[in-house]
Amino acid sequence: MKAHRLVAACTSVALAGLMSVTSTAPAASFEKPAVALGKYVALGDSYTSAPLVPLPELLSLGCLRSGSNYPKQVAALLRVSSFTDVSCGGADTTHMTQPQSTALGTFPPQFNALTADTDLVTLGIGGNDFGVFGDIIDTCPGLRASDPAGSPCKTHFTVGGVDTLAAKIAQTQVRITEVVKGIKLRSPRASVVLVGYPKIAPSTGVCPDVLPFADGDYAYLYSIEQKLNLAVENAAAAGGAVYVDTFGPSTGHDACAPDGQAWIQGKDLNLLRAASYHPRYEGQAGVASLTYKKIVGLQGTVTPAEQAQWAAEARELSRQAAKTTSNPAVKAHLDRLRTGAQR
Repeated sequence: MKAHRLVAACTSVALAGLMSVTSTAPAASFEKPAVALGKYVALGDSYTSAPLVPLPELLSLGCLRSGSNYPKQVAALLRVSSFTDVSCGGADTTHMTQPQSTALGTFPPQFNALTADTDLVTLGIGGNDFGVFGDIIDTCPGLRASDPAGSPCKTHFTVGGVDTLAAKIAQTQVRITEVVKGIKLRSPRASVVLVGYPKIAPSTGVCPDVLPFADGDYAYLYSIEQKLNLAVENAAAAGGAVYVDTFGPSTGHDACAPDGQAWIQGKDLNLLRAASYHPRYEGQAGVASLTYKKIVGLQGTVTPAEQAQWAAEARELSRQAAKTTSNPAVKAHLDRLRTGAQR
């Protein structure tokens, strides 16, 4: 999913204020010993790179990678000997083989990180293809006022009885299938793991102050994300890859969930937590846990104790990031960024 355009344009300001903060949250521990793996490469979009999740990976700049994103946590859990994270905010399947331009520079194709001796590849991709998530975020909140109790977003994207977003997702499945083939061609001995998207909207209920969609469009958003995850799962099956379901296990952790339980940030950008409509630290930790468990053969569930641990780690990381705002110049820049993002 694409990071907010203003974040992409102005993140260098926020990063400048965070230069002195470099620690990463501790990875969760499990009873089963970690799997011994050598070289791990992480590919993906902003749901993988985790924009504004404390603390930033300073060298990635325009790709908005977090030092606490799920690939880094998975790498720590697996104790890999070599790890490369080339995930990038705004990436789609074309950026696996083509350069990606960002507000802070151009990044090489993500496939450049793959080598013949790569042992593990994780991939989180699909939401940006054909602008599906971006179209929803840019269009649907503005339609709420026209029919607050209805489903104007669904109506908007249904043309001649055809759900145009669902049609785009069908095309995305074909693209992801080709990406899996490309990974296997370049890294034939690697285990390939496709990571799905966690729930953004709840299965029931609404929270318009957090997700400003018309009441009836919550079900539409939910169904579109279901279709996207099914496309990712089908592509994994077609290519002989492993699929990690994060949609089901994230039930109760959507954007409408209470603070500490929510894995997804709502409409309001939070410079110390996450970009708008993107995973918080808790979401990255949850996806890391589910990915690790899938790899080592553990049950893909989330326990209350794990969630409490992730919430505590999120608070500590936000506290560390907040130290930078003691600099008046940095605070002024961050306040301008926050104000602009809310317009």
